[in-house]
Amino acid sequence: MKAQMVKNTVIVPVGSKGGFVVKGLSAPQKEDGVFCYQTLIRGMLDITDNRKGEKIVPPPQVVRHDGDDPYLVVAADKGTAKFSDIANALSLEYGFWLGDAFALGGSAGYDHKEMGITARGGWEAVKRHFREMGKNIGRTMFTVVGVGDMSGDVFGNAMLLSEKIKLLAAFNHKHIFVDPDPDPARSFAERKRLYVLPASQWSDYNKKTLSKGGGIYLRDAKSIKISKQAREVFGILQEEVSPDVLVRAILKAKIELLWFGGIGTFVKSEDESQADAGDRTNDHVRVNAEELRALVIGEGANIGMTQRARIAFARRGGRLNTDAIDNSAGVDTSDHEVNIKILLDDVMQAKQLTLAERNKLLGRMTDDVAKHVLRDNYLQTLALSLAQSRASELLPLHARLITQLERAGLLNRGVEALPDDEEIQDRLRAGGGLTRPELAVLMAYAKIALYNEVLASDLPENPSLEGDLFRYFPVALHEPYEAFIRKHRLRREIIATFATNSLVNRGGLHFAIMMKEKTGKPVPKIVNAYVVTRDVYGLRPLWRAVEKLDNTVPAEVQNDLFIRIGKMIERTAEWYLSHTRLENTAELTEKHRAAVVALREWLEKGHLSILGETSRQRRKHYLEAGITERVADDILLMPVLGLAPEIIGIAGATHGLEETAGLYFAVEKRFRLLWLRTEAKQMAAENHWQREAVAKIVDELYRIQADLSRLVLAAALAKGKKMPKDEGALTATIEAWISKESAGVSGYDALLAEMAAAPRIDLAMLTLALSHLHSLTKNG
Repeated sequence: MKAQMVKNTVIVPVGSKGGFVVKGLSAPQKEDGVFCYQTLIRGMLDITDNRKGEKIVPPPQVVRHDGDDPYLVVAADKGTAKFSDIANALSLEYGFWLGDAFALGGSAGYDHKEMGITARGGWEAVKRHFREMGKNIGRTMFTVVGVGDMSGDVFGNAMLLSEKIKLLAAFNHKHIFVDPDPDPARSFAERKRLYVLPASQWSDYNKKTLSKGGGIYLRDAKSIKISKQAREVFGILQEEVSPDVLVRAILKAKIELLWFGGIGTFVKSEDESQADAGDRTNDHVRVNAEELRALVIGEGANIGMTQRARIAFARRGGRLNTDAIDNSAGVDTSDHEVNIKILLDDVMQAKQLTLAERNKLLGRMTDDVAKHVLRDNYLQTLALSLAQSRASELLPLHARLITQLERAGLLNRGVEALPDDEEIQDRLRAGGGLTRPELAVLMAYAKIALYNEVLASDLPENPSLEGDLFRYFPVALHEPYEAFIRKHRLRREIIATFATNSLVNRGGLHFAIMMKEKTGKPVPKIVNAYVVTRDVYGLRPLWRAVEKLDNTVPAEVQNDLFIRIGKMIERTAEWYLSHTRLENTAELTEKHRAAVVALREWLEKGHLSILGETSRQRRKHYLEAGITERVADDILLMPVLGLAPEIIGIAGATHGLEETAGLYFAVEKRFRLLWLRTEAKQMAAENHWQREAVAKIVDELYRIQADLSRLVLAAALAKGKKMPKDEGALTATIEAWISKESAGVSGYDALLAEMAAAPRIDLAMLTLALSHLHSLTKNG
């Protein structure tokens, strides 16, 4: 259920977990299971609202204690994977409004195993882990052990996603597969043969393709003789061991990837009991996370580890997410299927599509649906990487977010194994942050909280978000069914989900709470400010360009580019929240987008010196790392272009953008504000309090730059002068204003000279400089 809660962040609307047990029979047959399943489904449909056209029809003879809710969808799971057509037959029998969209993955739906979608989604996470280690697993050999077999969806599909896999061992409930030094090409071909062989087991594997010392053993054997080669690979000292000992050795093997593709909880933390794992079946083979020697863990299956085990593994340097992050692609595909079917049902009701045509269209869109789903996996794992790289810096915000979610009744930190206040304080003192598995849980709950507030507001009605509604659906539906997409019955939920995921994936899970604390504005306004910033700066093409650098530049450099974009979003969105009402956002976006283009043209016409020496050195570093000139320039111009709204605000209706920009940066140069901000950002903070103080000083320096620009502009206007474009004339204009404030400015200049001569800049110096600047703006 916890895993489902996390997966709810990418589906529309939210889902839950349920099941049934066939009771009273010593050996239940399939028909008994079908009968019980039909009873369960009938029971749910009997108490679920229906929809007739636009009207909600409550079920007869049912007392309802909640509001209208006709949405009920069944997603097949373990044990009911082939029951979707059975459920859909009942939906049609009841005249339920969803028809065959009621149960997903049936004969007219997306077959998850055939698509390999769950494994492919988890593989996006695995590829990212290795990419951040400097390894491209599409081109370089890597060692793997796993849980599962080739007939299984998640294990079987995953083991065919790279021809560079060296599968050293795997086990399921029947067999143990051991191949100490496999030939990747031969073993790949044999795995592929097993995958297509109906109901295959490891015992069907051609033993002639095994490397020396390999073997396939029964799990219920009394003992297994272990070859010298296998003993060396798995660190086994005895020549003969029980199957359980071999399984534990496989789990603890020194390999690169441990892939969970089968049922069971096989890893706990050393401070947990076997009972804490909640899986008595595997008590005899379970190991502690502290014993694992894998570099990366991929969780294609649910609950392969306890959450405390994930955290323990991560704290020892292991790379992993959570099961809900890694295997969300299955439920995400189901979600797309039902919402596409809801759309096409309206099209069929309008007699513009037949059922046979709809089914063919669904088939043609399979690859596009997969592309949409895998995009979610890519972006969620990217968001976690960016959060992890700033975990220490952002821990105070993350801690406050945990507290906020607890108070709202959305999160129980004990259940989710999140640190208590005392542990957070210990990590703050040690300069640590949340681990990746902890961040994964927190990100999910942050999205859930944001989604609830966005859906309850009028933000989904904002015309500027209609593009997100269309982005959810495959391109093949856009033009022919444009009107139907606009009227989709779940359009508000789709928009709310898409906007929430975009904000958190790109802005960070800290973004909303940071903006709320800085501006006091509600969540819908914060989301709106993010959307305006994203669209004003046309960030989607830039994000895509940075993503294309996968495996071509070092991952830490690539992630740094994303973080720099994110910091610009933080600053600019805060400006929009503080200085605009964010009402006519389409007009605001168009106006400011044009200003950004004009400011860039002005910069490139001879004003790039504004960027400073640090930016020039960084550009050189980017190009040497393999970043294209266009992307490097886009990133380096970002901090300056992010000031466009501020410059527009200073210019008002009386001054042009170029003249105001010239003045704004001339003020920056005269008062050495860029130098001060750079020194502040580079200052080594001893604790999180100092980090927060420095961040506030940087924000204040930007505000003072704007205030000084307004004062100089107002003084020139009072004398009836127009603002010059020439740099020398601008400097003269500023000096003319300074002449009235000579005492204050001379004191400030003297302080800057002392700071420049000092061996290092500290917080006290920055605070004193800020005090001088405040005096100037107040006197002015």
